Amino acid sequence: MNRVVKGLLIAGVSLGVLGVATAGGAWVYFSKDLPDHTTLANYNPSVATRVHAGDGRLVAEFASERRVFVPIAAIPKRVSNAFVSAEDQNFYTHHGVDWFAVVRAQLQNVKNIGQGRRPIGASTITQQVTRIFLLSNEVSYVRKIKEAILSGRLEEAMGKDKILEIYMNEIFLGNRAYGVGAAALNYFNKSMDELTIAEAAFLASLPKAPDRYYRERHRDAAIARRNYVIGRMQEDGYITAQEADAARAEPLNFADRSNDSNVRADYFVEEVRRELAKLYGEQTLYAGGLSVRTTLDPDIQAAASTALRNGLLAYDRRDGWRGPITRFDNLAGWQEQLEDVRAPAGGEEWDLAVVLSTGADAVEVGMPDGSTGQIPLSELKWARKVKDGKFVGPSIQKASDALSPGEVVFVEALDDKARTLGLRQIPEVQGALVAMDPHTGRVLAMSGGFSARISVFNRATQAYRQPGSAFKPFVYLAALDEGFTPSTLVLDAPFALDQGGGLGKWKPSNYTEKYYGPTPLRVGIEKSRNVMTVRLAQYIGMDKVVDVAHRFGIKDDLQPTLAMALGAGETTVLRLTAAYSMLVNGGRKIDPSFIDRVQDKAGKTVYRHDNRDCAGCRSPLVTEVAAAPASPGVVPVSMPAPVPAEPVLAADPNVLPLIPDTREQIADPRSVYQIVSMLEGVVQRGTGVRLREIGKPLAGKTGTTNDAMDAWFVGFSPDLAVGVFVGYDQPRSMGDHESGSTIAVPIVKDFMGAALKDAPATPFRVPPGLQLVRVDAETGRPASPGQRNAIWEGFIPGTEPRGQQGVLDGSDGGASFVQGQPGATPGQPQPTVGTGTGGVY
Repeated sequence: MNRVVKGLLIAGVSLGVLGVATAGGAWVYFSKDLPDHTTLANYNPSVATRVHAGDGRLVAEFASERRVFVPIAAIPKRVSNAFVSAEDQNFYTHHGVDWFAVVRAQLQNVKNIGQGRRPIGASTITQQVTRIFLLSNEVSYVRKIKEAILSGRLEEAMGKDKILEIYMNEIFLGNRAYGVGAAALNYFNKSMDELTIAEAAFLASLPKAPDRYYRERHRDAAIARRNYVIGRMQEDGYITAQEADAARAEPLNFADRSNDSNVRADYFVEEVRRELAKLYGEQTLYAGGLSVRTTLDPDIQAAASTALRNGLLAYDRRDGWRGPITRFDNLAGWQEQLEDVRAPAGGEEWDLAVVLSTGADAVEVGMPDGSTGQIPLSELKWARKVKDGKFVGPSIQKASDALSPGEVVFVEALDDKARTLGLRQIPEVQGALVAMDPHTGRVLAMSGGFSARISVFNRATQAYRQPGSAFKPFVYLAALDEGFTPSTLVLDAPFALDQGGGLGKWKPSNYTEKYYGPTPLRVGIEKSRNVMTVRLAQYIGMDKVVDVAHRFGIKDDLQPTLAMALGAGETTVLRLTAAYSMLVNGGRKIDPSFIDRVQDKAGKTVYRHDNRDCAGCRSPLVTEVAAAPASPGVVPVSMPAPVPAEPVLAADPNVLPLIPDTREQIADPRSVYQIVSMLEGVVQRGTGVRLREIGKPLAGKTGTTNDAMDAWFVGFSPDLAVGVFVGYDQPRSMGDHESGSTIAVPIVKDFMGAALKDAPATPFRVPPGLQLVRVDAETGRPASPGQRNAIWEGFIPGTEPRGQQGVLDGSDGGASFVQGQPGATPGQPQPTVGTGTGGVY
């Protein structure tokens, strides 16, 4: 017996030695050529770039993987504990592999033999990190051995907290969320420190089935899995029994993200995306975790989008009804048929509906949810049918004249119960609107079309169109620089210019096709007189007009031909709005900007648009005030330089420092104010008179090109500039009776009415060096006492109207002065200083 026992002992020891040797050999063998685990010490996850409006609201995210990186020190214990309990109870005690869990899993796999079940594992959090970064998802024992080896090395190379930080920021949790920070936002619209125990437990349940538990049809399974995690947390001592019971009783409610406060500014966001890609490249843009503070004002953007959409729809309705989206042959199962209809791009804010029956006073329609509503006759009056751009058939007298049963159309609810509906149609015409702070160039809002889902082509920045008469103020500014005044008379009479080369004579005419004789410059711009403008441009020389256009950034290569004086040179809405901004700010150069600053994912500022020096901007208090978004039209304090290791405090932290004005002066502020005042007259008495109803000081100029292919209005209040363009992408006439006044001005009116609703009625600022004189607004002559149509006109001292004034005359393209009217004569010397009134720019 002793010999048997001895033999068994020897055999056992031999087998043990052989096993250890085999295991050691395997360990050595599989340890060869393993990935370098030390690379994880410099874990640099792909993090979404987040774009914010000027007030901090989220505008957009750019990401290859939607992730919000959160350092382990900022992750609440209840959240990390939930994941440890759910995924790796012994995380803080094992050395990379939980051998007890491995044995337990293998025993269970033996029991499952023949049952067709997938083998279960016992991967620790460390092993999962190893697999994600260093290995593959291959199911094999070789991979498991390598995983165990690397996990041990990883535990030696870095602490538990670092491994847990990597895991919680990298794990995929479904619903496009990578990492717990992004998942907390996606599922509950909360930051991690706001999560309840129940919510943390739900997130910790997701790694097992990330694309399942958040779906409504798996709600019961999700609650069961969540409650299992809660039980594990109680078992591990992370929560009390009372906390566990309360967490299990908590309902599982996901956040409704459909009405998030994210700002809708598709065209603005795309412009920012392009600029970021240019600055940092695509890789950093989509994975670098940048934090971008833009110039966007959400309230102004909302007003801009609404005004442009409504204006395009208003014009489109004047153009008639182009027909339904589709037609059903019969109305059997109309609800199911309607659910299968794919809505055309651009109608995302409306509902599809099918016409069920028609009558004299209304049309009954069915909605995708099975409900019904009515489109009253008053909402159908505009829907006269058109074909090839021409009306066909009679005007709409009864509802059945507009629609027929079976037609599928867009509708919009006009009351809370969605019983009264309006007929809608995606317009073919397009347009753009840009709103800008004229003192800084910060673009506060931009809409580049009816809907970015139709086309991301941005008509505010990418469409080069003729501005028409909206260019004229810069011709008049060139004339003022040459000694003209707002009261100078220019002959408004037929004009002809021999074009040479057998091309015949060019004969520009006014929009009204009438002529008005000697007319002051002010009236010429207020009434948008074409012939006056051409005669003026020829007299002063187009080279001077080209120089003004270049200085104001309207067009870099404007040809010095007289047609360009009437706005034949193409430009963009952004450029022309910036040029008008430089009028109202007193002739100071600005560059349009969309981004205020960019920070990397560590919080370091890597870009700042405003880099002016500011000696007192480094106090922590002053830094916060300086970095705050400016209100529309308020010149903001400079963004401070990055705070040094030892901040230099301002002498008085309660006093904002003075910031140097480094803007280049590109025009005489006195001449610029004269143009501003004349453009204010456009609103008071001219082609923009509809804007008077807003009741605030406003100025601007309409623009309409030949055959009404382009309609413009560009203007400003003292602290907000706006430019609007409307036209077809493939230019064609918008109608014989359409113009900037009928199409663009109503859009500006709606926008400015909303944007300036709570703004004070600030008058335009008058620079030093001007003498204000009361003159007749129609003749430019000095006004009589008590005269009703008198206005205050600004003159450079010595140029006030007096004595005999010449009239700029010309025939067959010639230019000369004839005498006979009171006023100052163009070309007379101007003093460089004079008496001033009002404030400064």
